[in-house]
Amino acid sequence: MVILPIGAMVGESASPEGLPLFAHYVTSSTYQTIIINTVVMGLLVATAGTALGFLFAYVQVKVKAPLKRFMHVVALVPIISPPFAVATATLVLFGRNGIISRGIFGVRYDIYGLDGLTLVLALSYFTVAYLNLKGMMQALDPALEEAATNLGASKWRIFRTVTVPMLIPGILGSFLLLFVEAIADLGNPLVLGGNYEVLATRIYISVIGLYDTTAAAVLSIILLVPSLAIFIVQRYWLSRLSVISVTGKPTGTPQLITNPWVRWPLFGLTIFVTLLIVLLYAMIFYGSFVMVPGVNNTFTLANFDFVINGYGSKAMTDTTLLSAIATPIAGLLGMLIAFLVVRKEFPGRGALDFAGMLGIAVPGTILGIGFLLMYNNPITLTLPFGGTPEQPLTLTLLPKLTGGRAIFGGALAIVIVFVVRSIPAALRAGVASLSQIDPSIEEASISLGADNARTFRKITLPLIRPAFLSGLIYAFARSMTALSAIVFLTTPQTKIMTHQILNEVENGRYGNAFAYCVILIGIVLVAIGILYATVGSTTGAERTLEGGA
Repeated sequence: MVILPIGAMVGESASPEGLPLFAHYVTSSTYQTIIINTVVMGLLVATAGTALGFLFAYVQVKVKAPLKRFMHVVALVPIISPPFAVATATLVLFGRNGIISRGIFGVRYDIYGLDGLTLVLALSYFTVAYLNLKGMMQALDPALEEAATNLGASKWRIFRTVTVPMLIPGILGSFLLLFVEAIADLGNPLVLGGNYEVLATRIYISVIGLYDTTAAAVLSIILLVPSLAIFIVQRYWLSRLSVISVTGKPTGTPQLITNPWVRWPLFGLTIFVTLLIVLLYAMIFYGSFVMVPGVNNTFTLANFDFVINGYGSKAMTDTTLLSAIATPIAGLLGMLIAFLVVRKEFPGRGALDFAGMLGIAVPGTILGIGFLLMYNNPITLTLPFGGTPEQPLTLTLLPKLTGGRAIFGGALAIVIVFVVRSIPAALRAGVASLSQIDPSIEEASISLGADNARTFRKITLPLIRPAFLSGLIYAFARSMTALSAIVFLTTPQTKIMTHQILNEVENGRYGNAFAYCVILIGIVLVAIGILYATVGSTTGAERTLEGGA
């Protein structure tokens, strides 16, 4: 379901109408500027987001500082909110007529463009780098730093020559992931881009504004090349690099930084960013209860009435239902692929792993365009018998999935996209978890007569329960907040909340948009609580130890 849309997009771009467009886009100064804008924005966001993630992780793990739990919780909030919620709040607070920039400081600051995009994208995506680097720092053996200290190295030298080199895989992995996320993002450039145009918005305009799917396919290929190249380079590089820090239980005692000249500046910088995130989300919450945020601050519940009882109710129920359907499918498929990749030897194992990760390597905009091209008509097979030469007998293999008159009003295509985009996180979590489990446990089950399916269901799946839970949580949150992949697939019969939020922002109805965001975040938090209660966060072995002997 990923390769076929990409193949259709490649075919469309290689058509007689598409090939001349390549030369036009590559040689045109306008499109050269757009391509350069996209790469520059990706590099800046990746640098700033990785630096922020490193700062938060370092303070959490290495620095003796207060309010760590508070900062940790705040750092997780962007991952469960719509990607452009921060952009909208930033616009209301710091825009040309912003509550703070114009209202308090009297400055008419133009936040549209590269600076605004870098700020909101870094704040929106730094959580990925933070979680990645925090886990790596916690896994570092303190004995390494103790040994360096005993040899007379200063704290700064230990940081430069021991700590940072051990974290290089995580730093580069986070940088590359944020780069791909930034150049693929659609919502934030639409809200805050202004005259700073990037490839994702140009593709969106080609489809929605100009109805030119051939131009969109050609631009998608141009965007796909750096995304896929970076993804392949990352996988190749990480597969060859080995930085081992865990050889068993840590033999040293973690030493937190207490030097006030280091401790308080790092804490001050971290708490400043934390309070900025709190301010932005407080604006979202406050703005959902007033008529026009920053202009008419009269208290009202009309925004929530619009979403819950009015025009937005269908988007709310559709998005929640489709996300709830896609979540278990993505979680189980991710675990199953991880099991096959880690535990089984068969031809094409690497290809299966690569295909499972395409959902994150291919930008959502490109996936949506590919679905439009591939599934906008039924896929049929012409039978060699029956019918006439003019009207041969055909068999429908796959009904029309997108556009008007699509099966289930386009809902099936959206569920498939949700699943495809969510599988990579579950797959990687499953691979990491399975790599820590001794295969002899499953071999014992098979020796006792259980087949592979029963062993996977009864032995493997309970042991990787935490990874399964994290995969489910990520799948639901990502489905609820997805925009770029499904913005081309919504139909009058099937509405999605993020698309509705974008419509409200584009029409200046920020109150309704903020109410949508608050309800969406609330739904995700409730779903996370339900998943924790039903799936559990511990392995079967831990439960036996806790409740058994």
